[in-house]
Amino acid sequence: MTSETGAPSAPPITRDGSASELIADLAERLARDVSRDPDARVVVGLTGAPGSGKSTAARELAAILTEAGALAGEVPMDGFHMSNAVLDELGRHGRKGAPDTFDVGGYVTTLDRVRRGEEVLAPVYRRDLHEPVAAGTRVSGGGVVLTEGNYLALGTAGWEAVRERIDLLIMLAVPTEELAARLVARHMSFGRDRVDAAHWVRVVDLPNAALVEASAHRCDEVWTPSP
Repeated sequence: MTSETGAPSAPPITRDGSASELIADLAERLARDVSRDPDARVVVGLTGAPGSGKSTAARELAAILTEAGALAGEVPMDGFHMSNAVLDELGRHGRKGAPDTFDVGGYVTTLDRVRRGEEVLAPVYRRDLHEPVAAGTRVSGGGVVLTEGNYLALGTAGWEAVRERIDLLIMLAVPTEELAARLVARHMSFGRDRVDAAHWVRVVDLPNAALVEASAHRCDEVWTPSP
């Protein structure tokens, strides 16, 4: 049960184990719930710091739910990134990925449409283009709707409305040192040199990670996946 602010009224349940085990258990629980009312939708969120493994977990969960016939679609938070042109206009390009570089209102409106049972075409983020792309994913019919992103549990600046629209919110918790190593490697794979990658992680990613981790109490479950 959640409070009027959308946060759970009880502390989050903590779960540990391998990522595959945690995902398989969640998929089984969700498929069982969907089987009771196949026409209904349940919005499930995966959140955590940059580099925590959310996207990988979401892909694995979506694949299992699709095979079980229990997935209605996906609405990724990153699809609501402001474009580079808008970030330049607002002077926020150097902080791309921070909470105020997303179209939170558009995200909330899309989740409202999802919860009303509408067929929805949602935007996605193309890492090869470094830009959001409209109508990149489709939600249709009953079942689980997955949404994944850093800031789903935040309680300020409009993000609290996102939390209110998520039925089950799970945070993936990863130690800071491991996050930093993963993020430097990720930025280097996108073409940054090591010095530039480490600087971006230090001044942008890790402060964002601390903000995300401070909102763990607003989640329903906190996972600590083992290697």
